[in-house]
Amino acid sequence: MKYDFTTIMDRKGKDAIAVDMIPEPGGEVQEGFSAIPMWVADMNFPTAPSICEKIIERVQHPAFGYFSPTKEYFQSIINWQKKRNGVEGLTAKSIGYENGVLGCVASALKAFTDAGEAVLLHAPTYIGFTHVMEDTGRKVVLSDLVRDEHGVWRMDYEDMDRKIRENHIHCAIFCSPHNPAGRVWEKEEIEKAMEVYRKNECVVISDEIWSDLILADNRHIPTQSISEDAKNRTIAIYAPSKTFNLAGLVGSYHIIYNSMLRDRVNKCAQSSHYNGMNVLSMHALIGAYSETGEEWLDELRQVLTQNVDYACEFIEQHWKGVSLAKPQGTYMLYLDCSEWCKEHGKTLDELFRAGVAHGVIWQDGRPFNKPDTIRMNLAVPFSLVKEAFDRLDKYVFS
Repeated sequence: MKYDFTTIMDRKGKDAIAVDMIPEPGGEVQEGFSAIPMWVADMNFPTAPSICEKIIERVQHPAFGYFSPTKEYFQSIINWQKKRNGVEGLTAKSIGYENGVLGCVASALKAFTDAGEAVLLHAPTYIGFTHVMEDTGRKVVLSDLVRDEHGVWRMDYEDMDRKIRENHIHCAIFCSPHNPAGRVWEKEEIEKAMEVYRKNECVVISDEIWSDLILADNRHIPTQSISEDAKNRTIAIYAPSKTFNLAGLVGSYHIIYNSMLRDRVNKCAQSSHYNGMNVLSMHALIGAYSETGEEWLDELRQVLTQNVDYACEFIEQHWKGVSLAKPQGTYMLYLDCSEWCKEHGKTLDELFRAGVAHGVIWQDGRPFNKPDTIRMNLAVPFSLVKEAFDRLDKYVFS
C-alpha cells in the first residue's frame, strides 16, 4: 500500500483519550501487558498526508483572525459528495457548518421539538444521541432493530409506525450507516423508513457521519436521495472527522435542501453564538476532500475490511456464546455476550475488566441500549487486532 496503516503510533501524552483513559466500568492493565486502544471511535492510523500539508501551509501564515468559509471549502464538499455518494445539484446554499454532528442534532431538536416531546430512535442507539436527548429534555422512544434469520440487523417498520403514532412523534433521528450495529442500509430499507416518517409527518435528522467508511462492496445511499419528499424532510449531517480521524479539530456540516428546515436549524445553531468554524478545521477538510484524501480512504477501507473479516471469523470459530452481526460499515463491532456470561456465571462487568486487565481497552455496550454487550474498535493496525484477539482468547474467553 502507498500509505501507512501498519505503524503502531505512540500516542501517549499526545492529547488522545483513546490511549490515556480507561472507560467505565474501569479496571487496570496488569503488569506485562501493553494497552491496545479499542474503545472510543478514534483511529490509530496516521491520517492522510494532504490534511497535514494543508494545515501546515496555513499555519505558516502568522495571522489567525476572523474569517469566512471560502469557496474552496464549499466546492470541496460538493465535489466529495458527487464523487463518493453520487449527489447531483448540491450548492453551497444547502451546506452549513456545524461544530459537530451532535451539535446539529441539538439545534434540530430545538428547532422542531419542545422540551418533554418524544423523538424516535432505533436501538441499539448511539450513546451521543441519548446524551443530547437527555440534556435537551426530550423523551427517548426506542424502536428496536431486530436480527433476521441470517443475523442481519433490520428495522421493524410496524413497530416504528406504532410508536410514532402512540407517542405523537413528529421528529426522528436516523443513523445511516448505523452505529453501533454497522448496518449500511439498502435503498429499499431507507425507502420504507422514509415512508413511515412521511406518513406521520416527521422531520428526519439523519446522521451520516460514517458514510465514507463502508466495508467490502457495500454502498452508502444518502437518505435525501431516496425521493423528493425525503430530500425535503431530512436534515443530513456529515463530517470528515470519523473518516480521517479529525475529531480533535472539530468540524462537521449539514446538508439541508428545504429552506424552512434550513432557516430554523441555522437560527438555533446561531443562537449560542458559538457555532463558528476553526480556520484550521476548514483547511483540514479541504485537504481531506482531495484526490490524495480519496486515495488514502480507499486504502483505509481495505484495511478495515480485512480487520473486520478477521475478527468476525475469529469470534465465530473460537468464542461460543458471543454473537454479533458482521458490520457492513464503520469499524466497530457490537458483541452480544449474554449467552457467554450466562454459561460461565460471569457478569458483564467481570468480563469487561478481564479484557482490560490483559490490555484490551474495549467499551461497555450497555449504554447503547442493549444488555450484556461490548463495543470494539478495529481501527488499529492488523498486528494489534491479532494480538488483542489472541489475548482475549487465551486469557478471557477460554
